[in-house]
Amino acid sequence: MQIEITTEEESKDAFFERLAKLSEEMVAKHGKDFSMGALVLAARWIAENRIGQLKTN
Repeated sequence: MQIEITTEEESKDAFFERLAKLSEEMVAKHGKDFSMGALVLAARWIAENRIGQLKTN
């Protein structure tokens, strides 16, 4: 039985691949702690609708 994947699923898979490569690069250059912190911070910004907003001091 062959399963067809949707365009949305293909798009999500591509993003996961990019995210995996970026994560691997960050771990290689800066270690696991930095990489996990950066990803958690990015998730927080998404949750708070802060993506694309510049924060000035």
